[in-house]
Amino acid sequence: MTVLVAYVPRPEGHAALAKGLEIAKERQEPLVVVNASPGGRPEDSSMADVQDVERVEKLLAESGLDAKFKQFVRGNSAVSEIEALVESLHVSMLVIGLRKRTPVGKLIMGSVAQEILLSVSCPVLAVKAA
Repeated sequence: MTVLVAYVPRPEGHAALAKGLEIAKERQEPLVVVNASPGGRPEDSSMADVQDVERVEKLLAESGLDAKFKQFVRGNSAVSEIEALVESLHVSMLVIGLRKRTPVGKLIMGSVAQEILLSVSCPVLAVKAA
């Protein structure tokens, strides 16, 4: 079994990563942190840049866990990448971060978090940024 964290380089992603580290240590399970986007948009704020990737990888290395960081930009949605990992890794828990959005923002933009909650086959823990 594996703990999976859906990571974005924003406060909600940092909160999900911190909680995922905590849960993986408590359960003594491997941890996989995934950052995924279809790509193609330079303004895509969901993709971690080189500095952020290095920071996350350092944090994982210092955790003492069997932990990996995966970044996917291959045309698939973040949701489909996460769904595939949930199935292939036999995920015991998926940790996602949530951000506050207005009702209009939810209607116009949709919600990746909601799509994940409704589509994955494992327990999901949603955490808010501090």
